[in-house]
Amino acid sequence: MPTTVADVMTPDPIVVTPETPLQEAIQILAERRISGLPVVDQNNKLVGVISEADLMWRESGVTPPPFIMILDSVIYLENPAKHERELHKALGQSVGEVMTRKDLVTITPNLSLPKAAQLLHERKVPRLLVLDEAGQLVGILTRGDIVRFMAAHPETE
Repeated sequence: MPTTVADVMTPDPIVVTPETPLQEAIQILAERRISGLPVVDQNNKLVGVISEADLMWRESGVTPPPFIMILDSVIYLENPAKHERELHKALGQSVGEVMTRKDLVTITPNLSLPKAAQLLHERKVPRLLVLDEAGQLVGILTRGDIVRFMAAHPETE
């Protein structure tokens, strides 16, 4: 019987909500030594992910968009809305203000492990979020989960 995501994933992952204080999420990431947390609403529906990458703005700072001045007018050479989003992330105090909301890669528990591994590789994402038929978050599959599975089952190579 082929190995599925359900056989390897971390079930019932640690989650936070958009209202969770950012410092609390940072503590969870640091103490558990994980790179990201799914963000769910009150119905356990996935609404985003808070990851180490989302937090880098706090330490690295935000550079203003390049602009030129002509007479008394400022002309931005990049979209200033991007700068505004980055600044909002850097100053955010809750998970909802900092989390990534788009480009979340989701899968189902019955997907074959080779297909999930291929998806991780092709999309260059650190994790896949596992949703059941009702769209409820039931697990998370990381590269580390797959490597640990390979180490525990060398005969499946």
